[in-house]
Amino acid sequence: MGHTPKKNVLRISKYLLFTVMLFALTFKVSAQEKEEKTISQKIDEAFQPVVNALSVVLFWDPFEAIGIYDPIVYAEKAIVRAPGWENEDVSIITVKSWSVNNGDEVRKGDIIGEVETNTGSIKIISPDNGKINLLNKGGDKVYDPADADLAVDVRSHFIAEVNFEKKRAVLDASGNPVKKNIPIVVVWLIFGAIFFTVRMRFINFRGFKHALDLVAGKYSNPDDKGEVSHFQALATALSATVGLGNIAGVAVAITLGGPGATFWMILAGILGMSSKFVECTLGVKYRHIDENGRVYGGPMYYLSKALELRGKKTLGKVLAIVFAILCIGGSFGGGNMFQANQAFAQLSSEFTFMADYGALFGLILAVFVGVVIIGGIRSIAKVTDKIVPIMVGLYVTFAVIIIFSNIGNIGIAFTQIFEGAFAPSAMKGGLIGVLIVGFQRAAFSNEAGVGSASIAHSASKTNEPISEGIVALLEPFIDTVVVCTMTALVLIFTGYADGSSGLTGAELTSAAFSTVFPWFKYVLIIAILLFAFSTMISWSYYGLKSWTYLFGISRKSEISYKVIFLGFIVVGSASSLGAVLDFSDMMILGMAFPNIFGLYFLYKEVANDLKSYMDRVNSGEIKKFK
Repeated sequence: MGHTPKKNVLRISKYLLFTVMLFALTFKVSAQEKEEKTISQKIDEAFQPVVNALSVVLFWDPFEAIGIYDPIVYAEKAIVRAPGWENEDVSIITVKSWSVNNGDEVRKGDIIGEVETNTGSIKIISPDNGKINLLNKGGDKVYDPADADLAVDVRSHFIAEVNFEKKRAVLDASGNPVKKNIPIVVVWLIFGAIFFTVRMRFINFRGFKHALDLVAGKYSNPDDKGEVSHFQALATALSATVGLGNIAGVAVAITLGGPGATFWMILAGILGMSSKFVECTLGVKYRHIDENGRVYGGPMYYLSKALELRGKKTLGKVLAIVFAILCIGGSFGGGNMFQANQAFAQLSSEFTFMADYGALFGLILAVFVGVVIIGGIRSIAKVTDKIVPIMVGLYVTFAVIIIFSNIGNIGIAFTQIFEGAFAPSAMKGGLIGVLIVGFQRAAFSNEAGVGSASIAHSASKTNEPISEGIVALLEPFIDTVVVCTMTALVLIFTGYADGSSGLTGAELTSAAFSTVFPWFKYVLIIAILLFAFSTMISWSYYGLKSWTYLFGISRKSEISYKVIFLGFIVVGSASSLGAVLDFSDMMILGMAFPNIFGLYFLYKEVANDLKSYMDRVNSGEIKKFK
């Protein structure tokens, strides 16, 4: 039954009243600044041991543990960079002369040559002991942002190498060896993606065209059960994944792993399409629809129901409960507080006068989110099916324009991607380091295998679970293969992939886009706000369904969750609880363990259903309606 306008107004008023009260409380605490800081510190200190413990589990390296490989990054040579390249006042660098010859022994601190810059001459100093290998001769220009080839080549300012007699460990700022570990959570997600890709006979490729047809509504029967269309379910799930990770996360990945990380990121995204297919198919197949037509689905339901049918009732129940707990925590933190916190950080960094108004920002954001989530999945879907296409479309359009503005760099850009993917420099952590950076960014961005998206897709109007699984495989493609790759290509084509600017995260992405659009930083702020908003409303739905699974389906239960969720928006915007945010973000990653573990028991069922479905599509038994 629907609600009357009067009742809706009353409901909204209740939410707003609560948020205002929370806002007032936040300001009361802020008035006692010293005390507030002490409280924050105490909370952070309380959570830090938990975060450390979770890090040990999630980022444990099984391959290092059993001695398969050495994770320490070794260097066989030291790179001699053109002096002055990191100085923003220096725009042109030319090698003036060398005082050594190829193969000469040099010592750390020796003057080995000189460069000429637009600001004057600078001596070249040997960074280490060893044999010198000169990469440029006198008169060679090695750094010039105005020169397309030099601007995009991340190695253009590498003018020589000092080769060591024996390889040595690369040390961080604290003097400890740098490691490129393979976290168990990444292994778990990627292995699952590879396994399901093979077992589903590469559904990520052969189902792609059919997925587009389904989204276009060609097979949509208006009489099918559910709450939202294929497209709306896809948009809702995408809104939860397309966000700051696509902007800031990719920039960090490219800075750490170099252009080569892009290749592995794309590959991981393609493999992740199969994981999404399996989990979202099961989400629809084992969903619960109440007497009012409201849908309840996701890993909580298919883990408990499907495993019970296989005589594993206790295992299924335990996995479902663990998943639900982690999902609720993830919705409050990674899907809420973190989004609000980072959105405000970006806004206040550009408009510094807003730095002290985090609570006010959170209040306003909570009001907008509250108005949307009150209406449930139908209301959320109506917003996301408009926001997601617009924000993704605009972002990709700007990226394409920038790439074509630097199209002359296409050859060297793609050379760097493929060379970096398979033969990266030792300083980037070798092949393993680059591969893991790319895989990790893709896995963390598209959430394939985490199970969250199946909650949104379970509400789709369809009587064919396989059809929704096929629709869902588009998510990692759009999120990672398209959006993440666009960010990476912009960084590479504009010459920002080497990290020489000193910028990182969203600031680096903004700087790269600003090379063509000087005002893009303001567009990026709007994009980040929209990404954060859409992520929050989608994760509110994920958390709500997990909440009602644990505490029962009732109006009181739903209102309780939504009130708490809105409260955390204000808290997240106004606080700097780093450990709390890290903890809640890790809970999202933790969801992958019970979800994929359960999928290994259920994949044969999905494979059989897939064969039956495709046979019926090919025979015409499943008809088109458009």
